[in-house]
Amino acid sequence: MSEAVISAVRVAATHGGEAELIVTLKHLNGGSSDVSLDAIAAAALLDACDATDPAALTGQSWERVRDALAVSWNRFQQ
Repeated sequence: MSEAVISAVRVAATHGGEAELIVTLKHLNGGSSDVSLDAIAAAALLDACDATDPAALTGQSWERVRDALAVSWNRFQQ
């Protein structure tokens, strides 16, 4: 393993009651971190990974998570 990868995925509810994905990234040093993805970022991540189910994201690179977050952020850019 040469970089952080998705080691777990779960669905959570936001304060507004919308669903979001929480992905756990496993780092080279053994540590882990959770990253929450809103619906736009979650859809972008699933699409980029050709996944139809969040469980299929396990093993994907952290870079896909970064790129999905950028898709969500960029929707606000005019």
